[in-house]
Amino acid sequence: MTWRRPDRPLRLAPATHDDFRELARRRLPRQLFDYVDGGAFAENSMRANEDDLHSLRLRQRVLRDVSARTLETTVLGQQLSVPLVLAPVGFAGMFAPRAEVLAARAAERTGITFTESTLSICGIEEVAAATSRPFWFQLYVMKDRGYAEDLVARARAAGCSTLVLTVDLAVPGRRFRDSRNGMNGGISTIGQYRRKIDLATHPRWVREVALGGKPLTFGNLERAVPAGRVPQDFQRWVAGQFDPSVTWRDLEWLRSLWDGPIVLKGILDPEDAREAVANGADAIVVSNHGGRQLDDVTSTVRALPAIADAVGDEVEILMDGGVRSGLDVVKALALGARACLIGRPWVYAVAARGEQGVVDVIESIRADLMVVLALTGVANVNELDASALESPEWGRG
Repeated sequence: MTWRRPDRPLRLAPATHDDFRELARRRLPRQLFDYVDGGAFAENSMRANEDDLHSLRLRQRVLRDVSARTLETTVLGQQLSVPLVLAPVGFAGMFAPRAEVLAARAAERTGITFTESTLSICGIEEVAAATSRPFWFQLYVMKDRGYAEDLVARARAAGCSTLVLTVDLAVPGRRFRDSRNGMNGGISTIGQYRRKIDLATHPRWVREVALGGKPLTFGNLERAVPAGRVPQDFQRWVAGQFDPSVTWRDLEWLRSLWDGPIVLKGILDPEDAREAVANGADAIVVSNHGGRQLDDVTSTVRALPAIADAVGDEVEILMDGGVRSGLDVVKALALGARACLIGRPWVYAVAARGEQGVVDVIESIRADLMVVLALTGVANVNELDASALESPEWGRG
């Protein structure tokens, strides 16, 4: 077997999420790969997100006219060519040069929506200047409310169409991979030495991302976090800004700042879903933060049916967590979601192949969907319901 440098991608045409993940693993320094690849505590909920989707069984149906199939849908009035949204991912610009811009362009090319994270390397204005399609902006409510208000104003000025409020991060989850790799700081001298070796064995990443192009700054937080601050210092600052005092009452404050759609991301419980509706949310994302916050909580696809039953007639419901293919998207839609958000898949893809990698991931899911619709006897993605599944004990109906 031929030995390959750890920063050299495999010579293959990536076709699946796993292909892009492997290419990203080879290209990225270990601490960065583990940052996006890992979860909280023992990572049980992160694994359950995927495992529970895999446990669902589709119903194959035959002799139905599926010659004209459509994947188009709308979310909050915005047309999507595929029921997908690129999820907000903090630090994304650490995985490829100007990764948020690349992902936003890929979303525009494929007719879907990109969500800019508060913790992005590329600022809101840079993404807006590189695209013409409105994108979403994800907000953390910080202790410094003035900074949050400034971010909302910047998002409005940049033409963002939707505000996504992440509500499951009152405090950061315990992510042991980050602790071991020093992403949270506090590693030993030996650990620092190993990290330097890790960077030295990934010269392509160093050349293209760390040293190439614009400096690595946190574009949406550059007033608070000066250029050149290392990720560990930045994470400490951010951790100090997360506000565990935020309550449902803060939605009224946010609504006073933003007159467009507001999406609450991080809902896992039907009672919280009802509270979201009562407090004016236009949509919710059933999410456990990709398994990166509280471990041993239910997977998102298990939580989805009860939430859809509780509020599905009142707000649009999206889902993220474990979505890796068009099969996963069909299962989520069958259980009550209108569309799915994907995070890790687009980050692996942008790390491996840049903008084209993100396009390829989206197009792979599109191709999956066209096949799955045909073989389940469904011509329109908006007509998917629980009849497309062999009902699990925790499913709808």
